Amino acid sequence: MRIVLYRGDGVIEPWEREFSAMMPGVETVTWKEGQLLPPCDYAVLWNPAPGLLAQLDEVKAIFLMGAGVDAVLKFGETLPRVPLVRLGDAGMGVQMAEYVAHAVLRYFRRFDEYEQQARHGAWNPLPQHPKESFTIGVMGLGKLGMPVVEAMRHFGFPVRGWSRSPKDIPGVPTYAGMEGLDDFLHGTRVLVCLLPLTADTTNLLDRHRLGKLAPGAYLINVSRGAILAEPDLMTLIRSGHIAGATLDVFRHEPLPAPHPFWNEPRIALTPHISALTMRLDAVRQIAAKIGALEDGEPVDDLVDRQLGY
Repeated sequence: MRIVLYRGDGVIEPWEREFSAMMPGVETVTWKEGQLLPPCDYAVLWNPAPGLLAQLDEVKAIFLMGAGVDAVLKFGETLPRVPLVRLGDAGMGVQMAEYVAHAVLRYFRRFDEYEQQARHGAWNPLPQHPKESFTIGVMGLGKLGMPVVEAMRHFGFPVRGWSRSPKDIPGVPTYAGMEGLDDFLHGTRVLVCLLPLTADTTNLLDRHRLGKLAPGAYLINVSRGAILAEPDLMTLIRSGHIAGATLDVFRHEPLPAPHPFWNEPRIALTPHISALTMRLDAVRQIAAKIGALEDGEPVDDLVDRQLGY
């Protein structure tokens, strides 16, 4: 068996070592622009180059080194018509819950305001937010969204969820589809976005929809930057309708130096680190799925190209 490994950032040697250790006897090959790829059984990729994709029509499946698929689906009809498999959790669910819990508690316990006070030498205890009305709304109820839901419930927050199709989560009110979005947004105090980027979710969080959140609401975006209409968020923060945001993803990454987010103290920024791929977990998962395919068994996390995830 031969597997081609490729990353757009060129950091491939650690992946080669892990695959060699996890799948002894399997040959791994790498590819550089202009090379002719030898016949391969599988491809394991991240941010692939068009020249490589053009040589993958004969592989049995393409595996992605992450949960997001927009960087591959953007190639449209030029993407080889073979099964496309994304990562499942691979250690990212716990990280996502940690990140969101930190952001929620920072706002709920007013630590962001205490940080500002401390810089000015002010000692001023602030009134607590009432938890019973501090509703957390989670958009996206998949393998990364559900750990966030459970983490927020653990702290006793009222939690609601929204997804493209109906979900039944005991103890959690859920809403589905565009027809349920307004009801989901009304009364939500902290909005957590974990949606995949598709044609339907691009600019989904615009001025109109963010304006339906409860006054003084807070936004946490850990999915994809293009889901958020960035100028609209700035407008709503400056008007006071949105109290602030924690953003880990952006329309253009790295976030450009002149971007207004850098100078807005009510927005906390991190460089797309909310849930990093754990390489060993990822290789173990991909190896198991390759073994299942070789045995003629079905695998999870097949990408639906029509849905976009």
